[in-house]
Amino acid sequence: MSRIGLGLAFAAALAGAPALAQSKAMTDDPYIWLEDKDGARALAWVEAENKRTLPRLESDPRYQAFHAEALAIAAAKDRIPMPGQLMGRIVNFWRDGDHPQGILRWTSVEDYARPEPSWQTLLDLDALSRAESRKWVYKGLTCLQPEETRCLVALSEGGEDAVTYREFDLAAGGFVAGGFVLPTSKQGATWIDQDTLMVSRDWGAGTMTASSYPFVVKLLRRGQALDQAQEVFRGEPGDQLGTYASTITDGAGHRAVFIERRRTFFGGDKALWTPQGIRALDLPGRASPVGMIDGRVIFETSDPWGKVPAGGVGAVALSDLTAGRTTPTLVFAPTARQAVTGVDTTRHHLLLQYTDNVRGRVAVFTREGEGWTSRPIALPDNASFGVAGTSDRNDLAYLSTTGFLTPTTLARFDASSPVAPQPLKALPAKFDAAGLVAEQFEATSGDGTKVPYFVVHRRDARRDGTTPTIMTAYGGFELPMLPSYIATIGKLWLERGGAYVLANIRGGGEFGPAWHDAGRKTKRQVIYDDFAAVAKDLIARRLTSPRKLGIYGGSNGGLLMGVEFNQHPELWQAVTIQVPLLDMLRYEQIAAGASWVDEYGSVSVPAERAFLATISPYQNIRKGVRYPEPYIWTTTKDDRVGPQHARKFAARLKEYGLPYLFYEDTAGGHSGDADIEQGARLQALQMTYFAQKLMPR
Repeated sequence: MSRIGLGLAFAAALAGAPALAQSKAMTDDPYIWLEDKDGARALAWVEAENKRTLPRLESDPRYQAFHAEALAIAAAKDRIPMPGQLMGRIVNFWRDGDHPQGILRWTSVEDYARPEPSWQTLLDLDALSRAESRKWVYKGLTCLQPEETRCLVALSEGGEDAVTYREFDLAAGGFVAGGFVLPTSKQGATWIDQDTLMVSRDWGAGTMTASSYPFVVKLLRRGQALDQAQEVFRGEPGDQLGTYASTITDGAGHRAVFIERRRTFFGGDKALWTPQGIRALDLPGRASPVGMIDGRVIFETSDPWGKVPAGGVGAVALSDLTAGRTTPTLVFAPTARQAVTGVDTTRHHLLLQYTDNVRGRVAVFTREGEGWTSRPIALPDNASFGVAGTSDRNDLAYLSTTGFLTPTTLARFDASSPVAPQPLKALPAKFDAAGLVAEQFEATSGDGTKVPYFVVHRRDARRDGTTPTIMTAYGGFELPMLPSYIATIGKLWLERGGAYVLANIRGGGEFGPAWHDAGRKTKRQVIYDDFAAVAKDLIARRLTSPRKLGIYGGSNGGLLMGVEFNQHPELWQAVTIQVPLLDMLRYEQIAAGASWVDEYGSVSVPAERAFLATISPYQNIRKGVRYPEPYIWTTTKDDRVGPQHARKFAARLKEYGLPYLFYEDTAGGHSGDADIEQGARLQALQMTYFAQKLMPR
């Protein structure tokens, strides 16, 4: 699930659970043995499949060119080093050809503004991995406020969601001798003070949910062993996502420690912790704190809450929360075609990023008395925007701008000033966009809903259905798919005459919670109908045709691909299914599947099981149907969705005598990016497959 990787404050703690042991009493699935993720028999099967697939793709002369181009883009040193503000400095995590796993580094604010900043390395992941004989993947930094000198570095072995936390001295540039070390677990941690952490993790038997997330929160003091930590809050084993603590501060010195018990993936109970005790908060299940300004806690909510509509932003004074009062002040109310995509805070202002008909907007909100005023930032149309770095010490902010054909740029601005953002850095063009155009269209889905989508293609492309086209979407977890500069797609596909399509189907967050809720649980068929409607609209416009149309998607998007493979085999010539969910009757028993019941439904509910049986790709492959030959890839280290789905789907295709390609990488986790080489290889393999199917020599 991409939302799992990218979403709320607790998403970084998500990880997988072990599959249930195979048992005929549990299932008559003949491929249950492939769910033994690291079992010798299953890995031997994977090795044999890889040996069959890789020569087919790597022996194609185009593979080497695709790989070289993808690696050059990933390894380039002229990319924009996106800034984070810590300790009055600019901190950046960077990968290139010399540092394939990456380095954490810093420079001054003044030096960062120069074309070639002078960086000082804080942590070298490649060197650390060599020294410890483990492939460490950087997963983030959590620092004690307001000093920001002591931090927890999250490190994953091979890209798994499970991480190790190590205390790091940002000022000295090294790990703290005798400092906090939290061994590998699905876990979350936040600072209470310089000698105290609040941690949720695997504390031993009976402390993890059925979906393998921690539900017991404890205070851990410096020098204590894990078994000496003091319990402060306990959820329940049946919670879908576990329980986590987070600390929010502002520039005025206010500090709030929230504990959220995630009963479901999208919401749960919130409480405020103080040394004197815990106060439960009467908040909507899908309202979450995202920042604080001048003692006002900022919330995003996907549920209506007082005067704040679903999808809106509200604020409550910390003093009110402490007293148990939870009536919000309205900050932002979106229209039906708008959706909040990001909320960031500076010393005195709130920076709100939102979309209007899938086109990016940014506004500065400022508290005035008990209300809020807003000021839009003048920005180009047909682009997406993101706030790249803020601090509650100042009102300095960095804004990134990106579009399908526009290389990403970075600007700097003062949120307190009406002066427009000033350009600071620009990514050089990574592909030749001359003659290309990006257009937005709408398709009409089966129930009459208008579904927007973008097409990037040559302006002079013939409208005769001959343009090789690849199309993607996500359609889940309220995650929007927005225009962005995808250098590898541009270089490897658009430059060779292909077209690219991004479909904004229901289930995502393009139009807020309502767009997402329209496709949850037993209503999911509209998601798949939307995607097929976009394909049919493309064909009707003669932009492409079924023999020239390929589709791809990962995670929840991999489920989308599996469903479309089954439901509309006549529409596609090529289907790439990435790190997917495919067995929807057993997904709750595989990796972290039980945490997604609020999105997909549960087989324990008869109506939901009946629906899942109608769409589950693994169960709905049919003998004798003329399917396109799919390319299915996954990773052994994926402890979120797990490689089991992809394995079993391929095995069923083989049983039925249907053509397929299957590849399983041994590293990279759910995102497949343990280092830049792996990312380039996966891109090249996929693009070679599409070229073979849609651009035959």
